[in-house]
Amino acid sequence: MSQVVVITGASAGIGRATARLYAERGASVALLARGRAGLEAAAQEVAELGGRPLIQEADTADPGQVEAAADAVERTLGPIDVWINCAFTSVFAPFTDIAPEEYRRVTEVTYLGFVNGTRTALARMLPRDRGTVVQVGSALGERAIPLQSAYCGAKHAINGFTSSVRIELLHRGSNVHITVAQMPAVNTPQFSWVRSRLPRHPQPVPPIYQPEVAARGVVQAADHPGRKQRYIGATTAATIWANRLAPALLDRYLARTGFGSQQTDAPAPAGPGNLYTPADAAPGSDHGAHGEFDERSHAHSVQAALARHPAATAVTTTALTVAAAGGIRRLLGGRSG
Repeated sequence: MSQVVVITGASAGIGRATARLYAERGASVALLARGRAGLEAAAQEVAELGGRPLIQEADTADPGQVEAAADAVERTLGPIDVWINCAFTSVFAPFTDIAPEEYRRVTEVTYLGFVNGTRTALARMLPRDRGTVVQVGSALGERAIPLQSAYCGAKHAINGFTSSVRIELLHRGSNVHITVAQMPAVNTPQFSWVRSRLPRHPQPVPPIYQPEVAARGVVQAADHPGRKQRYIGATTAATIWANRLAPALLDRYLARTGFGSQQTDAPAPAGPGNLYTPADAAPGSDHGAHGEFDERSHAHSVQAALARHPAATAVTTTALTVAAAGGIRRLLGGRSG
């Protein structure tokens, strides 16, 4: 019997690429998002690749909509085996330029959407004593950067929330698992459709990875959920380790470079963004998995490939720690203390 997988934020980006991977396995894939055009295109891809799709239009900020979607999934596809929380929204702007209602909306989707999805999944998995929840996290959940305070705050909250839930599952002796796949900068459509008040076009901080790299990490996390978290991409691991070694230094470095590195030379995109209304709702508005940075994005991650093999994990971690330390020394201009 095929796996039943629920993916929130499945209409684009990492969620869309993850749906394709599960489709290639012949899984039944429930696709949750707000945008009808993106969902329909994702469902067509899942069917063409050998999976069984089910579209559910839902705003994950609304727990009632998430519950209704899960009920429809289990009625149509069967018991949920894997629930992947990936939906988010954001505002690119200095904190002082973000209105209170905008901050609330980002938090409701990007953090509480994960809480709602996790609650809904556990309500069904715990009585059966099986299942896995994967949170699509970010290196920004440990190392915050400027211009993304709402997003960074939500990703930090996800880490804390997930750790608490994991401990509670351990206390119960449950066979239900929860884990986080921590992401690097990924070439998704978000940089064209999020609300932005930057003077120039937003971009992910290089190096950039393709959504397929992230999707492979998500599937790997679901297949092997015993690990608390999984770092996807060498830059994720290096960023997190560097932050642990010299957080104050990184603060000063990002204060100098973090504004320019998140913008291209192109004009800022027009329009209000997808904060309240999906950018892929109307016919013909599907954005797919990839953003605008294909020519600058990596299709593979050596670190992620090595991390699939337990024997290489310790060596990889040690190497990244050394690399992070070396990077810090370079930022200090060669000083050792």
